[in-house]
Amino acid sequence: MKALLLLLCFLLATISHASAQYLGNLSNNPYAPNSLGNPYGAGNPYNPNSVTNPYGQYGNPYSPHSATNPYATQASRLYDQDGNYRGRLSTNPYDPDSISNPYGKYGNPYSPDSIRNPYGAGNPYSSSSANNPYGQGLGVYGDDD
Repeated sequence: MKALLLLLCFLLATISHASAQYLGNLSNNPYAPNSLGNPYGAGNPYNPNSVTNPYGQYGNPYSPHSATNPYATQASRLYDQDGNYRGRLSTNPYDPDSISNPYGKYGNPYSPDSIRNPYGAGNPYSSSSANNPYGQGLGVYGDDD
């Protein structure tokens, strides 16, 4: 019974993860082509799907999908290399899943699931950490709707 429930949860997570558009990796690595920190790669401000494009749906400060909209409700989702959900890439301090919410699970610097915790998910020595300048970072996925 537990195996069936675990399989069902995995399939639901895979289906919701598969319907999202890959936008790049939240990473400080300026040389990785998929890094949002690379202005010539995924962080190109002229790319229509980049979170650094102020005129695109993922970077526009008025879009509900934007990482820079402080009231965004449908911001891009973050996943580590193992497929673990790490919150939403959002500046909304009131969204419970936002990495900018200091009281939420993903923005609190004391939460083990927060990328702001240097001893948890934000460990600068982890290859899936956004804080590692040589790592892959976290995958950023936006909704297609």
